Amino acid sequence: MRPLRPRSLAGQLFAMQAAVVTVVVAGCALFTYLSDHDQAEGAARRQATAAATAVAAAPEVRTAIGGADPPRALQPYATDVQRRTGVDFVTIMSPTGIRWTHPDERQIGRRFLGHIAPAVAGRTFAETYTGTLGPSVRVVTPVYGPGRRVVGLVSAGITIERISARARGQLVAVAGVALGALALGGVGTYVVNARLRRHTHGMNAADLGRMHAYHQAALHAVREGLLMLDELRRIALINDGARDLLGLGADAVGRPVADLGLPTSLTGALLADEPRVDELHLTAERVLVVNTSPVASGARRGTVVTLRDHTEIEAITGELNSERDFTQALRSQAHEAANRLHTVVSLIELDRADEAVEFATAELELAQTLTDRVVGAVREPVLAALLLGKAAQAKEHGVELVVSDDTRLDDGVLPQALSARDLVTVLGNLIDNAIDAARGTPGARVTVTARTGAGAVTLSVRDTGPGVDPAHADAVFRRGWSTKPAGPRGRGLGLALVRQAVTRGGGTLGLDRPQEGGARFTVTLPITTPGRSTGDSVEGGSALEERAR
Repeated sequence: MRPLRPRSLAGQLFAMQAAVVTVVVAGCALFTYLSDHDQAEGAARRQATAAATAVAAAPEVRTAIGGADPPRALQPYATDVQRRTGVDFVTIMSPTGIRWTHPDERQIGRRFLGHIAPAVAGRTFAETYTGTLGPSVRVVTPVYGPGRRVVGLVSAGITIERISARARGQLVAVAGVALGALALGGVGTYVVNARLRRHTHGMNAADLGRMHAYHQAALHAVREGLLMLDELRRIALINDGARDLLGLGADAVGRPVADLGLPTSLTGALLADEPRVDELHLTAERVLVVNTSPVASGARRGTVVTLRDHTEIEAITGELNSERDFTQALRSQAHEAANRLHTVVSLIELDRADEAVEFATAELELAQTLTDRVVGAVREPVLAALLLGKAAQAKEHGVELVVSDDTRLDDGVLPQALSARDLVTVLGNLIDNAIDAARGTPGARVTVTARTGAGAVTLSVRDTGPGVDPAHADAVFRRGWSTKPAGPRGRGLGLALVRQAVTRGGGTLGLDRPQEGGARFTVTLPITTPGRSTGDSVEGGSALEERAR
């Protein structure tokens, strides 16, 4: 047999609440019944007291007691009083307890069943006693004659059966109210638990606990960042990946997004009501892909945010773009070299060997001069290779790339905080922007300067383009600002990546307009302890120079 599945959490709560409501209602009904029974006895005692004291105080009773035949005179009177007051019996008797009146006339002349001593002593008292009519609540009071002498006794009472009948009548009403309360409580419990069942999808406590454990494990296991924002745009849930990507601490939950100190564009994306799909946003150290999806649960609204780290992807994409441009430049140079080779061959066929040699060596000297200039001034292998590649790329676009005379950068002096990939990102993007700006202008030229001094490395890129409007000097470094059409990776990402890499290296990035025109971007990076000695630097530079030759 299949084991019985534990009852759902909503079912368990319903059973427990139904039992509690039943016990409470039953207890209240029992208490009400007992209380009503006590109140009925008290009311009967007061009713009997009023009837007995009224009879004892009546002048005609005292007169009849002093007459020749008290039973004949008092029986009709006692019957009338019994009828009018609603008691079950009114017994008038002698001080010795011999009855003069009784509802059952056969009991007249017999001794009263019950206690009379307190009344004979002049005190009115009440008791519950079993007499000829059965158990009853009765009151006995004295009848005073001249000189306050007790000349008779009066007893009035109501039977227990009648009192119980009154209580039972009230019990019906109490039971009706109790059943109504039980039904109302049951309906309310069912409605609440039906809602709970919908929210918990019919799962029991063990299922919910297991799901919570899985939820927590999955939440903190994924590398992507996950945030959940409430309707007030406060962080309701955040996993470890999101904390790391956004640089937030353990106290992030409950904080408004606007107070997290995130970049303006990223904050705007998180606060937006409309969904955002695969948007690129830059923080101080990362490139993030942001997706947001508004959610609604009744009147409550919130936002689910996913974050993916594209810092490495963007850097690799930039390198691939540089390699692609370099490949295109090499292809163009190969085509141009083939043309030159055909020219040399044709000159030789025309018996003009001297002119063929002059033509060939002039092209080689031009190319070697550039290589010697770059390798001689820049002994950092990555930087030298980047400059040679960008020179070929610039030439393809009709722009001359020049390394300034004061450029001098030995191997090993670059800051340790600036990786080779960051170096390509910084200088590669600056040169690409300069080539685009200078292309098509008279005397198109890009001048690159790299030097050390005052404990810092300075990289400068100047172009002969139209320059940058001073009003946009700060905006150019923000993602999205560009003068070019949008590409597949979006607009205005290059300079934003440059600023991010410079910030990681602890440096500064500036923009100014030289007197000659155009724009000049300057990067200053503090130098840390060199990773290689001077001898290593020379050896690395010589090796690069030998490979270039």
